[in-house]
Amino acid sequence: MLSMTGYGRAMCEVDGRQLSIELKSVNHRFLDLSFRMPRNLMFLEDDARKLIGARLARGHVDVFMTYRNLRSDAKQVTVDRALFDAYAAALDTVADAGLRDDRTLMSVARMPDVMVITEGEEDQEALRALLKQTLAQALDALVAMREREGVEMAADLNRKVDAIEEMTGQIEARYPQTVAEYTARLRASIEELIGQNVDETRLLTEVAVMADRSAIAEETVRLHSHIQQLRECFVRSEPIGRRLDFLVQELNREVNTISSKSQDIPITRLAVDCKAEIEKLREQLQNVE
Repeated sequence: MLSMTGYGRAMCEVDGRQLSIELKSVNHRFLDLSFRMPRNLMFLEDDARKLIGARLARGHVDVFMTYRNLRSDAKQVTVDRALFDAYAAALDTVADAGLRDDRTLMSVARMPDVMVITEGEEDQEALRALLKQTLAQALDALVAMREREGVEMAADLNRKVDAIEEMTGQIEARYPQTVAEYTARLRASIEELIGQNVDETRLLTEVAVMADRSAIAEETVRLHSHIQQLRECFVRSEPIGRRLDFLVQELNREVNTISSKSQDIPITRLAVDCKAEIEKLREQLQNVE
């Protein structure tokens, strides 16, 4: 079982190119990716989406990328000759004003915007290879954290399932007693109304009708089946969140049916407690991948 909450980070440097990637994930119904990266890396977004999609099935994932090109050809410096000529022509117009003409290469370099610094052309294939390496390491860290969270979550979910199973057993154990108590109450009511001449056949018929209407054997059998399937899911490594959602809905459906059929206060209370535990289970399952 994997949680959808996790964090992973990696940084790789190859041939003077340094890429850092951070991944942060939280729960989401689907795989939802949000990217923050330098503009010169935007062409890598589709590659990154495919690589992440191959490892993750669900969750909102924030992807942060930072990049540094440390190579000697990372930047290029050129001279805006037209701008320099304009500066020089402007200075020539005041050259006869008695000012010392101290134009040098360094003074030219200090003229605003004469020296133009541009980013060197990036090797896209080299960056694709760097992305694959760095993102794989960041995903390894993210998945490892989601696995650790999943182990802790599975233990807690099992405790909640144990509580639901225990209450299901209590409901099953209580049901025969409700039939016996109904029979005793019905007999007492008839005797109070007409004396001791109770028609046993009629009495048994009424009890049978009541027992049939309030029978919960089918519901408890299905509850045990759903509980077993939940436990089997907890030990799987593939994404199971949607299947768990379905099973919890079925648990809730069976308990609701038991509650609606019940004419017994103890069973009704057990059903209410069971629904509360199922709701806790459902809330926690929202973070399972």
